[in-house]
Amino acid sequence: MIGLYSPGDSLLHRLPAGVKLALLVLAIVAMTAFVRSPLGVAGAVVVVGCLFALARISWRVALAQVRPVLWMTLIIGVFQLLTTSPARAVVVCGVLLVSVALAALVTVTTRVTDMLDALTRALGPLRRVGVNPERVSLLLALAIRCVPLLAQIVHEVAEARRARGVSWSATALVTPVLVRALRTADAMGEALAARGVDDD
Repeated sequence: MIGLYSPGDSLLHRLPAGVKLALLVLAIVAMTAFVRSPLGVAGAVVVVGCLFALARISWRVALAQVRPVLWMTLIIGVFQLLTTSPARAVVVCGVLLVSVALAALVTVTTRVTDMLDALTRALGPLRRVGVNPERVSLLLALAIRCVPLLAQIVHEVAEARRARGVSWSATALVTPVLVRALRTADAMGEALAARGVDDD
């Protein structure tokens, strides 16, 4: 499942969450700044592939992490082809996919609680300007959980339509997905309110 922790004892699993998050930011910034050719993209893909192998993450799980953004990447690639050049399209789409894969590698090798603890500690100094680190961490946890949840809803709706033999329609797919997503959000909000999360 997308974004869910995959237990293991590899070096990447044992690295502190704060270190992995910092390295993730640095890696994405470095790729954005220095990868300027398809060859550089190929090198980044090889490095990320080696990191997934080091973490002992199966290729099926690795592929599942980038599958949700493939359509968006295709659209961006077509736009880049029309406005720039094939090489630039490869660079833009490649950096995007590698960045998503790196972020996914962090999530599958790091417990959510560890990431939230690291984020809470990092945001601690911002309490002086009114930022609540615990609430920010909660938002991150919800975002991480909602990515696979939304993907599951889309998959279930698509499967139900396929089982009924209904012809493909973007509107007919989006509408039930949106309704189910809103219902899930309402239920999640009620659960948080029942636990006093919205209390000041």
